[in-house]
Amino acid sequence: MISLTLKYALFACIATLVNVVVQYASLSLYRGPYGLYVAMAFGTLAGLIVKYILDKNYIFNYVVVNRRDDTNKFLLYSLMGVFTTLIFWGFEIAFDAVFASEVAKYWGAVLGLALGYTTKYQLDKRYVFNGQARE
Repeated sequence: MISLTLKYALFACIATLVNVVVQYASLSLYRGPYGLYVAMAFGTLAGLIVKYILDKNYIFNYVVVNRRDDTNKFLLYSLMGVFTTLIFWGFEIAFDAVFASEVAKYWGAVLGLALGYTTKYQLDKRYVFNGQARE
């Protein structure tokens, strides 16, 4: 059996990979004004959806009562992600500005996502799923 910490880290890696791949795809299609920000928005949304599904079902074992319950949980989960998204975006933008390199930009994203997910787990456990994670 995989520990909760290892499972959470694996899911964070999956969501990070989805985020970065979607960003890369977005930048391949559009490199115009604010292209990085458009890519970050699409990547963030894709990663958010994947991470919510994985966390809800396999970390917190939350059973949805109905569609409205699921929607409310997703909105609260997303709200908790606003602060952590700012961490991630801050690192990505900073790495892009400081190092001016495609690779550095993605390393900034990965580092920012790792720090953000660590914080997000605690927020989700306390406020979204109310301590329902198996320890």
